[in-house]
Amino acid sequence: MEINRNQWFMAGLVLLFLGLQFHSIDSLVLTPEFTKFLAEHAANPVAAANPAIAAPFSAQAVAPKTVRPPEWFGWALISVGAVFVLHSLSMTKPSG
Repeated sequence: MEINRNQWFMAGLVLLFLGLQFHSIDSLVLTPEFTKFLAEHAANPVAAANPAIAAPFSAQAVAPKTVRPPEWFGWALISVGAVFVLHSLSMTKPSG
């Protein structure tokens, strides 16, 4: 199946808006549940052996993880999204 003009345009807009979002934020703070999920699936023996992570309803809370995306990541998404949008505008309109 070939990707048509509308699909290129939509993918470009999604990447463009994601890039703007990543460019405007400084850091992401993950929820304790997702931090626990990452620790379990990262094959990290220290995190897996931690009793605070092993017991989800224990009195000890899991410290939320903070992710700081690099500055270039937002610019890269904006650039790729803009290229996709411009590419879609240069294609012929879908027939039908």
